[in-house]
Amino acid sequence: MNPFQPLPLYGREVSERYRRLQTDALPPHIFAVASRAYHAMLGRGGGGPRNQCILISGESGAGKTESTKLLLQHIMNLCKGNSQLEQQILQVNPLLEAFGNAQTVMNDNSSRFGKYIQLRFQKNTVQGAKLSEYLLEKSRVVQQDTGERNFHIFYYMFAGLSSEQKEIYGLLDPSLYRYISGRFGTQEVAERWKHKYREVCNALDMVGFQEQEQVDMQAILAGVLSLGNVTFEPEESNGSVKVSEASRGWLKAAAGQFGVQEDELLKCLICTTSVTRGEQIQRFHTQPQAEDARDSIAKVAYGRVFGWIVSKINELLAENVDPEVELREIGILDIFGFENFAVNRFEQLCINLANEQLQHFFNHHIFQLEQAAYKEEGLPWETITFNNNEPILNLLLAKPLGLLSLLDEQSAFPQATDKTFVDKLNSTFKGSLHFQPARGRALAFTIMHYAGKVQYAAEGFLEKNRDTLPANVRGLFINSITPLLSVLFTATVSRTGTLMPHVKAKVVPGADDKFNSTRKQSVGAQFRHSLMVLMERMYSADPHFVRCIKPNNQKEPGVLDNQVVLLQLRYNGLLETIRIRRDGFSWRPSFEEFTERYGILLVKPDVPLTKESCLEILQSTELKGWICGKSRLFFKYWHQEQLAKYVERLERAAVIVQKVFRGFRCRKSFLKLLAELRAREQRLQEEAERERLRQLALAAEAQERNSLPVPMPRKRRPQSSPHPSDQSPQPPVPRPRSKLTESTPFDNFLNPSVPRPVLGTEEQTGEEAKMRKLKRGATLRWFKETQAQKVMQDDGAFPSWLHGMISRREAENLLIDKPLGCFLVRISQSRPGYILTYRGEGRCRHYMIQMQPNARYVILGEDRAHASLTELVQYHQTVGIQPFMEILTVPCGQKSSESLCCENLEGLTLSSPTEKGETPSEKQSCPSPPSSSKPALQWFRRTKNSQNQETPDKGRTKPASGEGSQRAFPRLRSSIRLAMHEIQQFTSTPMRVSEQRSSLH
Repeated sequence: MNPFQPLPLYGREVSERYRRLQTDALPPHIFAVASRAYHAMLGRGGGGPRNQCILISGESGAGKTESTKLLLQHIMNLCKGNSQLEQQILQVNPLLEAFGNAQTVMNDNSSRFGKYIQLRFQKNTVQGAKLSEYLLEKSRVVQQDTGERNFHIFYYMFAGLSSEQKEIYGLLDPSLYRYISGRFGTQEVAERWKHKYREVCNALDMVGFQEQEQVDMQAILAGVLSLGNVTFEPEESNGSVKVSEASRGWLKAAAGQFGVQEDELLKCLICTTSVTRGEQIQRFHTQPQAEDARDSIAKVAYGRVFGWIVSKINELLAENVDPEVELREIGILDIFGFENFAVNRFEQLCINLANEQLQHFFNHHIFQLEQAAYKEEGLPWETITFNNNEPILNLLLAKPLGLLSLLDEQSAFPQATDKTFVDKLNSTFKGSLHFQPARGRALAFTIMHYAGKVQYAAEGFLEKNRDTLPANVRGLFINSITPLLSVLFTATVSRTGTLMPHVKAKVVPGADDKFNSTRKQSVGAQFRHSLMVLMERMYSADPHFVRCIKPNNQKEPGVLDNQVVLLQLRYNGLLETIRIRRDGFSWRPSFEEFTERYGILLVKPDVPLTKESCLEILQSTELKGWICGKSRLFFKYWHQEQLAKYVERLERAAVIVQKVFRGFRCRKSFLKLLAELRAREQRLQEEAERERLRQLALAAEAQERNSLPVPMPRKRRPQSSPHPSDQSPQPPVPRPRSKLTESTPFDNFLNPSVPRPVLGTEEQTGEEAKMRKLKRGATLRWFKETQAQKVMQDDGAFPSWLHGMISRREAENLLIDKPLGCFLVRISQSRPGYILTYRGEGRCRHYMIQMQPNARYVILGEDRAHASLTELVQYHQTVGIQPFMEILTVPCGQKSSESLCCENLEGLTLSSPTEKGETPSEKQSCPSPPSSSKPALQWFRRTKNSQNQETPDKGRTKPASGEGSQRAFPRLRSSIRLAMHEIQQFTSTPMRVSEQRSSLH
């Protein structure tokens, strides 16, 4: 299947849901690519099911990230599922954008890393996802050029955290931090960042991150910012360096945020410790070396946090299916676009190398493979020339004389410098058409890329490629009392640079000055390996290309610069692509594939998979313009749509035949069953008549034997009972079935010889009844042990909308006479969780509330997680529940303490009498919401008060209503608070002195 084959509008083949989705919101080209990849993965439209990949490419700022989000959204809609996994996958993009995107001069939301998302499918349902990340631009953490910013997450934290939370994490005014250059933004921008921070927190909750993990992660990020404010000054006594007095508080804050000792962190910054022949030797750093050590720690810490986020996402979204089940895959590649800044560094070289590799992959599939197939099959074809960038790839990736190989060679020499590296390049690539040395003495070189000429500043190439870490830092962070930081530096790094937290690195004694024992490869070598793995994945799948075109260079909406667009069309090879699409044959199935797919058009069984069958099929249609080759057929892109119409016509005819036959078979079965019933009824009547005649004959004989007649007793008329309750119970009246309720015992009742069951009871085997009782008991224990205190309010009463463990029918009976929008929440009878029952227009709806492993509550299908059940209800009292956007209005309160739902709550909130020291007679009825003097509520209130009194930390804030779990905090919160006070005192003292001087003058 050709990547550029346009997808036909499906009409009746797709449901109204997807047609509405296409016309309302989704761009047509995104709809076409996503639908084509999804149906090709399932094997529809010709050929068997195969893995698919979608490559999104273009310049920085052309819209690749937004296209990725739209593709994911549509593929998830095509799955037709309603699982929480789909919503979790959709939340991955905003989460990674916050930690991996930043503002540049070319794009306000530029991806500073590459990602490849693999969606795993079983049939047409998504079962899991895996994410691969490539080359995070860690240098941005410590340095940004003019007009650029750090990663988004730092600004989101300052805008979204409350004053209390900032104090907990040790964050002060953003203008004080060097790593964000003291730039923050306007009030409008800050409000937007505040909203983004809420989205990031919700994404973390939705995907499944634990609360303590989120706290530790933000504490590490705060430590990175504090570490950047540590400055050094020369030591007068021994010529070493020391931390300046002004930054002592920042060092203490960073140590507290990282969860390590202050003096140990200081040693890692100002000196290197090694052991030689059993003797410990310390080498003190110069001021530039100390600053490099500080920045290296910040970069590695942030890089490992990002790698851990990706690894955690893969762990939480991994498929949970039988390993023997074969899964199909759709991969989406969203990688950084081609970049050409005023100053281009090592990161830009790797980014442009990746784009060169993707352009070569595009040329290989669109031009080389297709034209080779035409020549091999003997088709008349005029060769189309294209810009082949293979020589540029050889210049960059060849061994042993490629640019990256020479960079690794120079990085291995301790005495090598950036100048020796540039000299090596100039001597190796002298005379190359794609390499130009810099003029004068500048440490730079120029490469002629497929998209244009780019000059790279070689300063810092060797250091960034080595990516060294100061001595003893790894051991220091492994022993951190912050569990997440310890996990980050205990983990190992794969050949492709992927962090593997569950694989511990082997620690070699005396090798603490290395990153870890497995980190022997340079950054360039890791990136080269990751590119190789990526290309292997894409070559094994059917590709689909999405080319994003940037309209202008001013980041202005609605402005189209013709020259900018034309330049992109030319260097991307799109003009040649248009020509080969016009003159070529986009669909090239083999004889076997075509016959297997369209043999139904011959309307005969056992069609042989031969060339003759293909020609016979095509002759039965009115298709024109196709060509038959030696081993395959060649079609234009519109031929597949026309063949689909022929197949659709036969499918409609088959449906009509099936309908008529099924109707005939059902009528025949019904008449046979009816005849059997009538025959049985007639037999029963005949037997009854014979029995009656026999009884009459016996009675006549008895009467003849008795000479004297015996008077018969008088029949008494039945007396009517004065009380209606004394009457005999009447049989139940069948109730009409609701569309959303389970079927009643009276539905589809075909056997009149079997007595009808009583309404509300179902015949169950002993095993089924036992399992149902076990599930109910397990759910009751779950609520009592983990949920009761969370749901109970501060006054000790349950919310009025909570109705315990009641059935679906009972919930609907409670809401049947309630106003529109009335609702209640009930405990599920078959699983740990809740169900929200809503009184809609003409019917009740039941929404499943899922309890995630990280103790967050989510309505199945919603994109928002909540910390408590009360918060979920309050949120949906203002925001409608998808897809009908129904807003909760009036809670359905408890009518009395004797109702079934109240008894369930009473049974759940009270332990056994022996545990509480109570006799069975002391057990009260279930408390209604207005009453708070019941024993169960008093017991819970005493429990809550005792827990609050036992909390030793007075600074801990009181949890919100409905939240029984304790809040998570950084491990060294007290040390962070002391450091913040010290910093504030130091910064306020010069201000007071200056104010006093100004007052004297």
